[in-house]
Amino acid sequence: MTVLLLGLMLFLGVHSLRIFADDWRSARIRQHGALRWKAVYALVSALGLVLVVWGYGVARANPVDLWTPPAATRHVAALLMLLSFVLLTATYVPGSRLKAKVRHPMVLGVKVWALAHLLANGRLADVVLFGSFLLWAVLSFRAARQRDRAAGNPPLSLHSGRDVITAFVGIFAWIIFALWLHGPLIGVRPFG
Repeated sequence: MTVLLLGLMLFLGVHSLRIFADDWRSARIRQHGALRWKAVYALVSALGLVLVVWGYGVARANPVDLWTPPAATRHVAALLMLLSFVLLTATYVPGSRLKAKVRHPMVLGVKVWALAHLLANGRLADVVLFGSFLLWAVLSFRAARQRDRAAGNPPLSLHSGRDVITAFVGIFAWIIFALWLHGPLIGVRPFG
């Protein structure tokens, strides 16, 4: 569990700078330059992610059960994950009404992803991992919305058809991941 916690501190810590230390972050970028900042940010993020994956794998090998989720929560999680994939896709499709409405679809997608996995899993490592990401996503979304209001960001331009593209790609990616990739990559088959 120690490796998982260290990985979460690094990964979510560096991703929390805009939430808790935006002025400090901006000062470091001005001081060292955007390219150097991005390099350090990427390095710390990658190290944190590697530790999270490794630590979660180790923790899953020695599970500590907290509760047994009802079977229905797997179905709820699958539906929430469909929404999460559409939100994550909206991040990369400019001009969709979904992105314009939500403003930060990736963070909201992470929030839905974490909630879905908290509902469907009842082990200590799951609560630590997905609970940490859920808390981060809630705080990050709130901070991003506050920055939007403070900056008075104008409405985004919308293009017809972008929502259809967003939904199609998100649903397609969800099907591929749920049916064929989740099992080999994560070790759990959502539908079987």
